[in-house]
Amino acid sequence: MEAKQHSIKSLKSYPEAGGRSLAAAAGDVGVGGGGGSRAGSAQMEMEANIQKAIDFKVEGHRCYKEKKFREAIGKYHRALLQLKGVHLVDGTSGSEVNLLSQAAVKLTEEQRRTVEITEIECYDSLTACLLQSELVNYERVKEYCLKVLGHQRDHFKAMYRAGIACYHLGDYECALRYLRDAKNREPSDTNVLRYIQLTEMKMSREGQRERESGKEALG
Repeated sequence: MEAKQHSIKSLKSYPEAGGRSLAAAAGDVGVGGGGGSRAGSAQMEMEANIQKAIDFKVEGHRCYKEKKFREAIGKYHRALLQLKGVHLVDGTSGSEVNLLSQAAVKLTEEQRRTVEITEIECYDSLTACLLQSELVNYERVKEYCLKVLGHQRDHFKAMYRAGIACYHLGDYECALRYLRDAKNREPSDTNVLRYIQLTEMKMSREGQRERESGKEALG
């Protein structure tokens, strides 16, 4: 119980609400003929999806600050649903985005970064909301943290929260790995150091029980 309360208390920091119109970020699309018209329509729909996602994210931040966590979760899910209209595939030379059932449309670098940041913030914020629950779904917390880390491997809060989730799920080796990664990022963070200590204690006790069980089996 003490560990759970400690983890929740340490997760009050939150990304600032923000967002702006992406009209200025729109790239040029081909002109001339029906193909240009279809591409222009697809581009406009893509921009609308991204902007709606940003708007839902901002509403989620507002709900979180008002401690309306269930409402915030709904807003973040709706933001992510908007982004499902844009299929982002990362490559070594950049990313190509296709609008489902539409002509292929390329994002500008600013749009691509906006999509990625919005997804990171939504998943990160969802974990913050889940950790405020009376009964925390640590499987879901871990899932969302891994989605954040899939975009940004050195995301401190995602590493820390993934470690907490694995700790409460009883996967202490995995917890220790994430927590040590978080420590490398923030060496003096007392919350990370505390969970590392708790995890090492659990692993030590488990090792002792295994050794005792082995002796009984041989004895």
